[in-house]
Amino acid sequence: MKLKLSLFIILAAAAFSCVDIPDFDDTPKIYYNGVDQTTIIDTVSGKEQKTELVTLTINFEDGDGDLGASSDDIQDTEFTKRYTNVPGWNLEANYELVTMIKQKDSTWVETIMPGDSFKFFPLLKLDGKSGPIKGKLDLNARFSYLNSAVMTKVKFKIRIIDRAFRISNQVETDEVTVPIWK
Repeated sequence: MKLKLSLFIILAAAAFSCVDIPDFDDTPKIYYNGVDQTTIIDTVSGKEQKTELVTLTINFEDGDGDLGASSDDIQDTEFTKRYTNVPGWNLEANYELVTMIKQKDSTWVETIMPGDSFKFFPLLKLDGKSGPIKGKLDLNARFSYLNSAVMTKVKFKIRIIDRAFRISNQVETDEVTVPIWK
């Protein structure tokens, strides 16, 4: 019996020693995964409002896992304002969502929509320990069908920033058609 238990422990230790821990850089890296859209009915000020919900999916990897913000962080203006002081960032957000709007002459105009200047995704590593993580992250953009909205082709550029203010690479999405107020 002791031989079987000893053999099991040795085999288990050997199996665990074969697990490779990913060696990601501490600066987050993102990859475009996909875009999806759904028409929903929002209730704004007690009124129903038809809205186009665009979900942008990215894959991420980060060497120390310091991605995201807690609910308490988002309520703390000192925490959120620190992001605006980061060179090359200047947003009160942990992800940047640039909307690229296709013009009649087929050129693209880049803008950060008013609702996209304060955006935070939640903490992605809840144990508080430093270590590599990877996964998928869904980010949302909303476009309301207002009276003067025109169906327009858009695409997005996305970057994320970690809690140590290291900025990821930027990815660009495929285009979708959404209502844009003109």
